[in-house]
Amino acid sequence: MPEEQKLFDDGGKGGGIRVPQKFDTGKEALTLETLKNLESQISAAIEKIRQLKEAKTALERRTRELEALVNQKNEEIVGLTGEKNSIRAQIEGLLEELQDLE
Repeated sequence: MPEEQKLFDDGGKGGGIRVPQKFDTGKEALTLETLKNLESQISAAIEKIRQLKEAKTALERRTRELEALVNQKNEEIVGLTGEKNSIRAQIEGLLEELQDLE
């Protein structure tokens, strides 16, 4: 796979963008090396942003899955609570019948 060529990288062939070795901005001089360094930092930042977006998407998907699971478990809890209350009522009814026999 060919190596990605940077904007200010001529690949040692002299075929890159011709840039004077220094730019006078009035405040400081920017060298070609400074521009290459800045380009490298920007590329690294772009890659980090891409990775963070992928991680965010994966976390959002996992959050939706877990929320669905929590909702399912809550429905199970409601069902089991209803079943428990029904059983309790049956047992209390049977205990009352036993007390009436005594």
